[in-house]
Amino acid sequence: MLLVKDLVKRYGSREALKGISFHIEEGQIVGLLGQNGAGKSTTMNIITGYLSSTSGEVMIQDMDILEKPKQVKQVLGYLPEQLPLYENMTVQEYLQFVGELKGLRRKEAKQEAENVMDKTNILERKDMLIRHLSKGYKQRVGLAQAMVGDPPLLILDEPMVGLDPNQMIEMRELIRSLGGTHTVMISSHILSEIETLCDHIIILNEGMVAAENETKRLEEEHSDQRHLHLKVKGNKKDIIQLLREADLVKDFKLLGETEKNVYEFELLSAKEEDIRDDLFLLFANNQMIVYSIHVEQLSLEDVFVKITGKEEEHDSDI
Repeated sequence: MLLVKDLVKRYGSREALKGISFHIEEGQIVGLLGQNGAGKSTTMNIITGYLSSTSGEVMIQDMDILEKPKQVKQVLGYLPEQLPLYENMTVQEYLQFVGELKGLRRKEAKQEAENVMDKTNILERKDMLIRHLSKGYKQRVGLAQAMVGDPPLLILDEPMVGLDPNQMIEMRELIRSLGGTHTVMISSHILSEIETLCDHIIILNEGMVAAENETKRLEEEHSDQRHLHLKVKGNKKDIIQLLREADLVKDFKLLGETEKNVYEFELLSAKEEDIRDDLFLLFANNQMIVYSIHVEQLSLEDVFVKITGKEEEHDSDI
């Protein structure tokens, strides 16, 4: 669906993008992450044709965006961070206008406006002036304009920005419903939403692709197998004594009793290799029942901090 190859963007002597490459399959919902200045918005602006690259290649449905810009724009919908809304129009007028801009005849544009309003649950606001809408409804109108013409590829830059928790839930469900029938790329500072929504993650750092994988695999890939979570049944003093004496364990912390005689621990392995089998046998030989033992998996936020060296920020990106 989308191929980005060796993409470079220079502003004078400064390189905002340093030869990034990635490939997005049809039907995926992909999160594009990076700290401020990493190149997220630059990448999106180049993909959508709002900005030219210094060098490199972008292909959408096997079409080069430079060689076939008109055809590419027909298969692409874009929601920029700054909503492209004409606030003195009603919702229906605006969406019909967008349809006509995309080459639809007036009757077709009117029907398409009805279709996208229905999909984004804004039909009951169709006769309201956009300036009178809440932030959440304006975001929905912005998404609706990107969906006009049913483009198979949607690029969404910060679709959750400024939304309250209930509006975020509604927007999340709406975007999730697009997966499979559409390919969606989302940039967001709200990592918990990206983790929930996206099945694939691309992390940019200083203009380069620092990591790319399926969301769960990325989290597993960067988790440290020396940090374990243990739940075991037995006498608390005996369990603690066994952990203190075990050569397998460097350090541990009791988290609490989850049910009668069942205790949870965080463990730090004394070895680089996986000790779970040996640890299970140790407890079994001492007649203690292991309920669970697994590697502590990092969240997407943990992975992001590990890769970039800092937490996400909330200012504008280049």
